[in-house]
Amino acid sequence: MITIKNLSKQYTDVKVLDIDHLEINTGGAIGLVGNNGAGKTTLFSLLLDLIEPTTGHIVSNGVRVDESEDWKPFTSAFVDESFLIGYLTPEEYLYFIGELRNMDKAAVDQVIADFSDFFNGEALGQKKYLRDLSKGNQKKVGIVAALLGNPSVVILDEPFANLDPSTQIRLKKIIKQLADDPKVTVLVSSHDLVHVTEVAQRVVLLEKGKVVKDIVKTEGTFHELETYFKGISESYAPVMAEEE
Repeated sequence: MITIKNLSKQYTDVKVLDIDHLEINTGGAIGLVGNNGAGKTTLFSLLLDLIEPTTGHIVSNGVRVDESEDWKPFTSAFVDESFLIGYLTPEEYLYFIGELRNMDKAAVDQVIADFSDFFNGEALGQKKYLRDLSKGNQKKVGIVAALLGNPSVVILDEPFANLDPSTQIRLKKIIKQLADDPKVTVLVSSHDLVHVTEVAQRVVLLEKGKVVKDIVKTEGTFHELETYFKGISESYAPVMAEEE
């Protein structure tokens, strides 16, 4: 279980995240949605202890993440390309992450083979450095690296961005399979409401750093979210002058 309590992050006079209380039970996929600046990446950064909270804390599987590193063995993430090491090839990077996860080369090779459909003949075996790959192929490597070592908490920030439609479909299948394991919690953020509502069993909507909706997915969840964002869009629409 992940428990978030009195959590806030403020930069100068701007509070970018402000969550009084949020609990995420173990197992399943949870989708985070919201417009730019809603606080999704900030929340993930706090979950990964990349930044310090202004107030409050997060407890992940009994470990307070800002006070102990004991959460690291069971947590993995791919937030953006800064997680990669550009001067390594994809294979070298995967072996490096595998070693951190106490996996030998043969075990990493097996994972690579298991995700051959996801790579689809790209990224691997090209004798290219990660920095020279397309954004989509970089993301493939980062996502697979995040799954090494069978983590029980997996954090993916905008994983569908820069992926072609076929790869997006394959990724949705991967996330669903992960979420089927009652011991694995997957947190996925996305601007694409279709993808989120397809893979998640629960959707948390952030707006200006606050939780404004916390929805257990039903058949009407996509429509509910679409209606919410449509309302925001219309509230900012310019007022047209009436014709004389």
